[in-house]
Amino acid sequence: MSPKVDAHLHYWDPARGDYGWMPMDDPVLARHYGPEDLAAARESAGITHTVLVQAAPTVAESHYLLGIAATEPSVAGVVGWIDFEDPLDLRELDAMAEDPKFLGVRPMIQDIPDIDWMLRDDIQWAFEALIERDLTLDALGFPEHLDNFHRLLTRYPDLRVVIDHCMKPRIRDYHSDAEGFARWAAGMTRLADETGACCKLSGLVTEASSDWTVDGLRPAAAHVIEAFGAKRVMWGSDWPVCRLRAEYGEWHDAALVLTDGLDETGRDAVFGGTANTFYRLTL
Repeated sequence: MSPKVDAHLHYWDPARGDYGWMPMDDPVLARHYGPEDLAAARESAGITHTVLVQAAPTVAESHYLLGIAATEPSVAGVVGWIDFEDPLDLRELDAMAEDPKFLGVRPMIQDIPDIDWMLRDDIQWAFEALIERDLTLDALGFPEHLDNFHRLLTRYPDLRVVIDHCMKPRIRDYHSDAEGFARWAAGMTRLADETGACCKLSGLVTEASSDWTVDGLRPAAAHVIEAFGAKRVMWGSDWPVCRLRAEYGEWHDAALVLTDGLDETGRDAVFGGTANTFYRLTL
C-alpha cells in the first residue's frame, strides 16, 4: 500500500499581503493556516504526506512554502509560481528547482481575464522550460478553459500536467443545466483520451451548494474516475478552501464514498499512488 497523500492543500498567512483574491473580511479564509492547524485532522484521516500548492502569484510565496516544507516532515513537495510574462523569471525557476521538494508551478489561469492567455506566444518559453527541467504544471481553470488546455497539452505532449479540481465543474448549477454538465464532461473526456494529463479529485465541495450531498457530487466524481482511470486520479483536500463547505475529515470521508466502486489497487492509487508517481515524491 502506498503512503496516503493529500495532493493539494495550502498553508498561508494573509499578513504577508500577496493573496489579492482573498476577501480580507472572510472569517474562514482570511486567517493564518499552517501545519499545526491541520495535524490532528490529517492524522485522523491517515494522511501521511501532503503537497503544498501556491495560492499567491508571487515568487516570494513560493519561497515561503519551501521554507515550511524544509521544517515540516509531512510536506512531500511544493508547487510554486513564476511570472510566465517575464522570461527573466527563468532564473527564479532554476533557483527553486535546486530544492528537492520543489515540484513545479501553477499559473493562476482561472484569475486571468484573457481566456486565451495560455496560448500567447510570449509565454510559451515557460512551458518549454518546465519540459526541459522535467517539472510539473498544475492546470488551474474553469470549464471554459477546457478547449484551450486541450490545445496546450497536445502542443506539449511531454509536459507533465495535472488538472486541478476537476477543472471546477459548476455542480451547484448542473441539476438544472444538463447541457453544461455534458459540455464539461465531454471536455474532460477529451483531455483524458488525447493527453497524458492526470486529474485531482479535489475542489468539488466548493463548486457545490452549501447543502451539498455525496450523491450530488457523485456524477462529476464518477465521470473523472471513469475517464481518467484511477491511476491518473489523485485525491486532494484543497484545505483550507474546502472549509467554505466542509471540514477536512468530511471531504475525506465523502471522497472515500465517491471511490467505493474501486478495488483496493484503484483506491490506493487515488489516495496516494498517483500523486507519488506523478510528482515523483520521495516518501
